[in-house]
Amino acid sequence: MTPLQNAIIQNDLDQVKKILTAVPSSATETSMDCPTMPSLLAAEAGSLEILQYMVEYSRASLDEYDALHRNILHYATASGDIQKCRYLLERCGMSVLEADKNLLTPYEMSFHSFPDTLYPYYLSIVKTPYPDMYHNPVRRGFFPDPSIVRVNDDYYMVNSTFIFFPCIPISHSRDLVHWEIIGHAITNPEWSQLGTLEGGRGYWAPDISYDNGRFYITATYRYNDTGPVYRRQMIVSSDKPEGPYSRPVFIEEDGIDPSIFHENGRHYMLLNRGARIFELSSDCTEKISEARMLYYGSQKHAPEGPHLLKKDGYYYLFLAEGGTGPGHRITVSRSRELMGIYEPCPYNPIMRQNDPEAGIQRCGHGKPVMTADGRWYMVYLCGRSLEGKYSMLGRETALDPIHWTEDGWPLVNFLQGPSALSPKPLKDWIPESCDDGFHRGIWPRGWMTPREPEPGAVVPEDDGIRLLSSPAPLSSVDSRNLLLHRQENFCFTFEAVLELPPLQEGQEAGIVCYYDENTWVSLMVSEKKGICCSVCEHIGTDSIHHALKKLPVLENRYLFKVETKGLSRTFTLSSPSGTVLHTETLDNVYYLCDEGIQMGKRFTGAVFGVAAYGPSQFAYRLISVSIQNHDS
Repeated sequence: MTPLQNAIIQNDLDQVKKILTAVPSSATETSMDCPTMPSLLAAEAGSLEILQYMVEYSRASLDEYDALHRNILHYATASGDIQKCRYLLERCGMSVLEADKNLLTPYEMSFHSFPDTLYPYYLSIVKTPYPDMYHNPVRRGFFPDPSIVRVNDDYYMVNSTFIFFPCIPISHSRDLVHWEIIGHAITNPEWSQLGTLEGGRGYWAPDISYDNGRFYITATYRYNDTGPVYRRQMIVSSDKPEGPYSRPVFIEEDGIDPSIFHENGRHYMLLNRGARIFELSSDCTEKISEARMLYYGSQKHAPEGPHLLKKDGYYYLFLAEGGTGPGHRITVSRSRELMGIYEPCPYNPIMRQNDPEAGIQRCGHGKPVMTADGRWYMVYLCGRSLEGKYSMLGRETALDPIHWTEDGWPLVNFLQGPSALSPKPLKDWIPESCDDGFHRGIWPRGWMTPREPEPGAVVPEDDGIRLLSSPAPLSSVDSRNLLLHRQENFCFTFEAVLELPPLQEGQEAGIVCYYDENTWVSLMVSEKKGICCSVCEHIGTDSIHHALKKLPVLENRYLFKVETKGLSRTFTLSSPSGTVLHTETLDNVYYLCDEGIQMGKRFTGAVFGVAAYGPSQFAYRLISVSIQNHDS
């Protein structure tokens, strides 16, 4: 501990002044046994007088953070000292809603740790009780590229699924915060055309719209890089938001991120680059005009995700720009005429994360929606990462309010970037069907397969799900029939009870943590000259087989379990009686994310579930599952 740190701990103001006068640089020095910056230490352990002196007379800065990106107000809040917190808020302009990397704010800390003392003071500032706040992201895990539409008091949202089936989930909400999947744009495997598409291809950036009693969903269909055609645009429609939707039609126009704008009985499709527009037929099944450019964007880098909004005599054109990484952003322009000259907003970008160390990053690709009482919100994609570099959860969906300036420009969250904690837009709504559908004879909500499953390969039953093993290994683009669920948190536990038939040589079944055919890790029971179990990592073109454990006998049922804490995963196999048969811990599954390796298109998200494979196919049953998300 440095002399200054020791003086702060001892609450010796005279010694603090003496040290800082003699050695001004000590205000920013730490030690091995106390890595906390002196200013942060003063906020938590020092007196109010020491804190004030550090802030006003030393080289300490109020933009200092610890490894979790907690600032001086986080530390003052942890002390519970109202006077120190008042000073930082009222005299230094700190915010009780600034979050650390785990999205923990001082406001939430006060509610849980000091509900009778500090929390009432913070409440007087925020004005909204903590239980009436919502946390971003509102859709966690692999829910990228959100598009939204309101019909009366109901909100419907779609997100990209790439090569996963069923294609393009349709989620429903009545409060913009709680969502449930009610259907998919494509549920007929004969229509999905996923075939042997590589991971990251398939259906990109869908849009949902509503006109004259009918819902329309459009998305880019992305081929493998074999040419000569790489992209075309898919459209389906239905008179019910949950579907079933019509057989997909395809518009032969290159580009990505289509959306449909309806006006006075006419329909237009927008596409990147920038925002190009062309007219569709009355039933939105054909292109009936040539595409023309409306506007290329404000930043001029990777303009995509165009959406049009007509309001108060203006056509507002929203774009995603800056690529899908840290520079991602939302910009807006407007014109009095649909095909007129679009004026860029002087406040652009209207949404961007400007703090490279914050917990929510890569914010962009948004679409506005108006509530029934006339307020406005933006849904947009965002991303969280482990250690600041592993976006294992993929791109997620966030929500923030839009406020319109006096001169008619929309500002998302007052240009402050993404919120971690914000007042709920509407009264809480709890979905009617909170369970995922297991044991009810229906396809379980939120579960999917890479590419369409074979006929009869996923059969929901009243007492579980009957599955067919994949005809190809997990490392192949022919792999399918895996039943997978989005990873929604950095820390979670997944358990699955599988009922297995007698296995033949080379057959295996178990659980898998999966990103795509190039990166996954599995725990399998197999027949390899005897019944065995093992953990296998597949990274690029390499497969790493961990210790093969011989089992005394093939049980009828096994409990497979994986416990995840960040990059660490512990796999456990147990017998029906609960006897642990094998356990294996992997400390660094860095490859289950966009940045894991450089191979193919990587901007989806980690999933997990059950899988089986063998030279000859076999049936097995998923009896039960348990998913528990934990705090980071």
